[in-house]
Amino acid sequence: MSEHDQYLVGLDLAGRRVVVVGGGQVAQRRVTRLIAAGAVVEVVSPEVTPAVEGMASARELTWTERRYEVGDLDGAWYVVACTNDPTVNLAVGAEAERNRIFCVRADDGSKGTAVTPATGEFDGLTVGVLARGRHRRSSVVRTALVEALQSGVVNDSADPVLPGVALVGGGPGDPELITVRGRRLLSRADVVVADRLGPRDLLDELGPHVEVIDASKIPYGRAMAQQRINELLVEHARAGRFVVRLKGGDPFVYGRGFEEVIACTEAGVPVTVVPGITSAFAAPAVAGIPVSHRGVAHEIVVVSGHVAPGDPRSLVDWPALGRMKGTVVLMMAVERIGLFAASLVEHGRPADTPVAVIQDGTTRIQRTVRATLATVAQQVAEHEISPPAIVVIGPVAGLTAGA
Repeated sequence: MSEHDQYLVGLDLAGRRVVVVGGGQVAQRRVTRLIAAGAVVEVVSPEVTPAVEGMASARELTWTERRYEVGDLDGAWYVVACTNDPTVNLAVGAEAERNRIFCVRADDGSKGTAVTPATGEFDGLTVGVLARGRHRRSSVVRTALVEALQSGVVNDSADPVLPGVALVGGGPGDPELITVRGRRLLSRADVVVADRLGPRDLLDELGPHVEVIDASKIPYGRAMAQQRINELLVEHARAGRFVVRLKGGDPFVYGRGFEEVIACTEAGVPVTVVPGITSAFAAPAVAGIPVSHRGVAHEIVVVSGHVAPGDPRSLVDWPALGRMKGTVVLMMAVERIGLFAASLVEHGRPADTPVAVIQDGTTRIQRTVRATLATVAQQVAEHEISPPAIVVIGPVAGLTAGA
């Protein structure tokens, strides 16, 4: 390849034959994007990685199980030479040159007629970066560009955001655990109606023109009525604004999100739902507790603890939970943890069943208390655990990474 600047171009490979010579890790990385581009991919190699073999079994590509032979490139539009034998790569490049087929030499980019840029995807955009063979530099710049698009630092659309509501699950609290789509929509908001459990640090990144409405609900304390929240979403959207309802966790996991969707749709307001990472699973994971584990727990039940066992409003089958052997995850349960523990023991759970309580999971002030059903109420009181907290009950709560 000459020392001239490389010409960056997008190839339409849909339905066109592409040959990849080699079946190792480099081939595995290249064929994934080629398949996504719609190319008819053939891998020529006596051996391939399990992932490439899986793609062949799924008929996403064709695997020719032998070494490269002259003539393998007939009818190809694009070639990737990525064996661990420079002699084979040289021969592939020579055949491609004779047939005027652009060829990437993975072992030595300067010997090929094409190079693969560092690429990234974002909402229908493909970002490609070339840096004259300095692959680490191109990867760093590519990643920075994609992250800037994801966070909204770079606005990828010249079109104004249409009025409406986006119901965004912000995740368990760590601002880096919001979804890419959620963060992008947040960056375009005119109005943000925010929970106290959402990723609060992200509010500081909003522009001065964005109106932030505090819709916090403090357990057994101050709270904005759900009806008023519904009204605010509709009022601001009807006034021509784009409203983000930023909620903690996932909006459809005990977040009353569907009530807000109903309010918007009944008012004729367009609404988009962006799922979030639920704290029911994220908080235990960050605390080193899997809610499932092979040979330990084959079932997971997530239970709301906003009413006690025996309360006429309760929809929970506590006797069934007492009989099961898997994992019970309690949310909103700190205030009544003694009642829940007693009910589970009453209905069959051993009193020494492990329990873990994770407060403020994924945040800077996260802390974890380990106990059993017999001791959890006392431990919660002694450690002054307060909401928000996730309670994990079952054998998984007793696991440690060294077990």
